[in-house]
Amino acid sequence: MALNIGRRMMMAGAAAFALSMAVGAAMAEPIKLRFADSTTADAPRSVALVDIFAKELGDDFVFEPYFGSTLYKQGTEIVAVQRGNLEMALMPPSDFANQVPAFSILTAAYLVRDAAHLKAIFDSPVGDEFKQMAREQMGVVVLAPAYYGTRHMNLKGDKKIMKPEDLAGVKLRMPGGEAWQFLGESIGASPVAMDYAEVYTGLQTGAIDAQDNPLPNNRLMKFHEVTDQIVLTGHNVGFGLLLINGDLFDKLTPEQQARMQAAADKAFAWSDAEYLKQEAELIEYFKGEGLDVYEPDVAAFRDYSNKKYLESPLSADWPEGMIDRINAL
Repeated sequence: MALNIGRRMMMAGAAAFALSMAVGAAMAEPIKLRFADSTTADAPRSVALVDIFAKELGDDFVFEPYFGSTLYKQGTEIVAVQRGNLEMALMPPSDFANQVPAFSILTAAYLVRDAAHLKAIFDSPVGDEFKQMAREQMGVVVLAPAYYGTRHMNLKGDKKIMKPEDLAGVKLRMPGGEAWQFLGESIGASPVAMDYAEVYTGLQTGAIDAQDNPLPNNRLMKFHEVTDQIVLTGHNVGFGLLLINGDLFDKLTPEQQARMQAAADKAFAWSDAEYLKQEAELIEYFKGEGLDVYEPDVAAFRDYSNKKYLESPLSADWPEGMIDRINAL
């Protein structure tokens, strides 16, 4: 009898422990993922993150987005993620290059050819090497690239820009950072560092003469209202890398990690397609808004830019043979 009572007590205790564990798990707070980006909430990449990525993550995550640099000033997001003050961000390779100079190769004009080439890079061993650099040297995990569109020149005035020399003295807004500033120089302009949110006013007041962005960004930010022409230089494929704090990612279960990766891939597959669709439509839209939209001598821009990069100190940081490996993809 005593044995039976003891067994019942043990079973009751085990059941109570199991119940407490189940209740504790049920009451566990979802993992908060604060995300910051400088773009607007209606940009395709933003919509993809809110409508696809966040929902695919499941109930054990809460995705909390902040757009338009409302939480962190543009360019400060990576450090915030590294410190654990922010969980996620979507940052261009130029911001990675501030800490790991090898990333500057991904900012070079005319290197990444288009959205398909961008995907091929990050699906290849080349992309794996950049992800490993980010993990080992920066403490962040890169989940996926997000195509923003191909960058073109957007100017005030009616001077035709057919070759790089025509941009001499033109004050071109570029984001801060050495890689961005050199990109402006590499196409013949005089770069001026300015936050994205200030560009409209900068064009309006004459603080800058031009800005470069993919066509969807031009419409979202209404830059066409304060400029006169778009020169289809196609000098740079704009993209960002979705990153998460490495320590946080390591604490996730393998299933959660896989779900997060799949959610990122699904979100940006939609976003990339949406950007490409908009780019195809926007040339006629901007013409209809009264802008002069035309193609310059792209070969002249490419040759000028390639020479600038190869002669610059920036290229000394590029991994040996990496240009050829990227070009071969």
